[in-house]
Formats: sequence, structure tokens, C-alpha cells
Amino acid sequence: MAYMAAHGLKRARPAELVPGTVSVITARMDYLPAATPSHWQTLEFDRLTRPSEGIVSVYARGRDYHKVLRKRLQQLSDRIAEELGPFGHRVFTDSAPVMEAELAARSGQGWRGKHTLLLSREAGSTFFLGEIYLDMALPPTEPVSGHCGSCRACIDICPTQAIVAAHQLDARRCISYLTIEHAGPIPLEFRPLIGNRIYGCDDCQLICPWNKFAQRSALPDFDERKGLAGSQLVTLFSWTEADFLRLTEGSPIRRIGHERWLRNIAVAMGNALRLSADPALVEALALRAQHPSALVREHVDWALAGLTFQG
Repeated sequence: MAYMAAHGLKRARPAELVPGTVSVITARMDYLPAATPSHWQTLEFDRLTRPSEGIVSVYARGRDYHKVLRKRLQQLSDRIAEELGPFGHRVFTDSAPVMEAELAARSGQGWRGKHTLLLSREAGSTFFLGEIYLDMALPPTEPVSGHCGSCRACIDICPTQAIVAAHQLDARRCISYLTIEHAGPIPLEFRPLIGNRIYGCDDCQLICPWNKFAQRSALPDFDERKGLAGSQLVTLFSWTEADFLRLTEGSPIRRIGHERWLRNIAVAMGNALRLSADPALVEALALRAQHPSALVREHVDWALAGLTFQG
């Protein structure tokens, strides 16, 4: 995530990122699919007990939120212009060095949880954030107080202990970072801890008591796509690059590319093999053992080494 550092203090100074900015409107968009049952957290935890199933983070099972939220923010900007006249503005959603959670907290959308995500009493944390930087002065809204109390469930459950202290996250240890943003080999110490998570990690949100108030999205965009929830690792690992591009079209998953997709799944398959020497997993991995990518080969080799580990 070097692009964040590259922009320096622009992250904290909106007027330096977009000259002329006077105010920022922050927005929240819920992403749980409309059909999500009330015990969704339990169901998601159950997936972790099925090692041959690949887990994609809940937010990424539908359409790419960047496109959906950015379009809606632009529509909101157009409506403001209809009422007030033309004004200078720029919309963002996880698309620039913007301190989204901090801006949202300061504007009263919620408070920063101990996992560093934004929490709302009305919606938990299962939502995306977006902003409109604009060149007109608006009356500020007040921040809200925090309501985590002595709870440390998110800290305790993190598989890699990436939440090193309350409100402090070491992204280098975070499974979401490692499976999505990190481009190279996944450090050996974290591979066994990743389990069957192949794109992102939801554990700190699943355990959070405030997510019993998580809101369902009215948009069909975030309904689960077939194949991105409940699929077997062997099936997902068999995708060719053409399959990957076709089946992830319009999805946030596409941006990691086929190589990282295979890397992540190889790690999950290796973890499954350390629990049970499933011939189907071994066969699927063996078919990728001579893959053109050194990155993929390294992780396939590691996965297959688990058989030796079992003796």
C-alpha cells in the first residue's frame, strides 16, 4: 500500500489532495446481501470449520463496491448541484489516499472500533465508506462517542494477532492485506494461520457484538454471485485465467489477478492437507506444480510439503 505513503500529508489534508476543498460529505453504504439471515455471523464462522471450502470475504461476493458507491456519490453530487447550482467537487471511495474511517468518525457516522474499522450503533461495521470533497462550506456534524467499552473480542480473535493493541493494526500481519494487497510470497509464519480464507478476512467483524445490528442492502449489486461462496478449493483452483476473468468480471476480486488468486488458494489447500491428506487436493496441486509463475509454484510446493509434515 505504498501509494498511501507516497501522497504524504495529503491523506490528512483534503485541500492539498483536491485544491479548493472546504468541506467533506461522508457517506455509508451497507453491503450485506438482502437475503442474509439473522444468524449470519454463526454461518460465516461455520465456514472456517470446512477446510476444503474457500472463503471469500462477505463484502467481495457481489459487485465491485468502488463502482457502485462512486456512481451513487456522483448522483448525489448532481442532485446537490440541481438545488444549489454548480460547485467544485470530487468523489472518492477507497480510491485515493483519503482517511475515510477518520473522516467518517469526525463527521458522526460512527466511532473507530478497536479493530480500527468504523462502528455504528445502527449498522455495526458492514458498510462501505465514500466521500464528496466540495468547495462550499457546510455546517459540521458532531462526532459520536465510542461504545466498545472493555470488549476486546476483535483483538483476541484475530488469527494473526494483527490488532496489536486497541485501535492499532499492523497491516503486514492482516489476512485481508496479505491475500489482497500484498503482491509477493505470503510470509511462512502466516500461511498456516490463514486457514481457508482465500480473499480477505471477516473474523474481527463476525465476532463484534455490534454487528447484530448490521443492515441489509436494498441493492441487488451486493447479492452473492454464484461460485464465490461455498465453493470447494479444488474447483476454484481449477479456474484458468480466462475463467477467472470471466467469473470475476465486475467483482473486486478481479484486481488481484489470477496469479495471486492461485497463490491464495494454494495456501488454503496446504492448510487443508495438514488436516487430512485428501487425494483430490493433492491431484489439483500437482497439476499446478509446473505453473509458469514462480510465485504460484512456491506456494504449491509449500502446500504439498504438508504431506511430508504429516509423516
